[in-house]
Amino acid sequence: MHELIEGRWSARGYDQDATISTDDVTSILEAGRWAPTWGRVQPVRFVVGVRGDATFGKLTDALTRGNAGWAPASAALVLVCTAAEPDDEKARTYATVDTGLAVAQMILQAANLGFNGHPMAGFDPERVRELFAIPDDRRPLVLLGIGKLADPATVAPEIRERDERPRTRLPLDEVAFSETWGHAFGSP
Repeated sequence: MHELIEGRWSARGYDQDATISTDDVTSILEAGRWAPTWGRVQPVRFVVGVRGDATFGKLTDALTRGNAGWAPASAALVLVCTAAEPDDEKARTYATVDTGLAVAQMILQAANLGFNGHPMAGFDPERVRELFAIPDDRRPLVLLGIGKLADPATVAPEIRERDERPRTRLPLDEVAFSETWGHAFGSP
């Protein structure tokens, strides 16, 4: 597995003094823009805030309680929106898939640049819709925090404790099947 994928994790202990350049943000956005897209539809759109600007302030105002304690230390926040497609289940599904692919590529590009990317659902979609005049045909789906890791000794104990938990996933034989559901891929 590639080291960027193997080392990927969603940190919370960000350095509140770290900055990110416009070039680095642009590179991360380009990674999202070039993600695979169903039928060349390209439904993904971004609202981008860099710590200190008005957009960043509005995005932090929309955070829910769980993320409000750590996410404002991000160097940038990117609201990722997709097509709403309320009457077309197939288009709605693939717009969501396209969003996931874009966010994944953005996280990997951020890691390549020395940043950590943390995707969040913990924000108020209706609040961001109002704050940024997001049209009805778009759906705010993910808020991506991008930051530099802080010295663990400088972050709140509850954040440090969460960041220090081992990163785990289910074993491959519990998620990859062949022949029939539940028959582990690669087993005789």
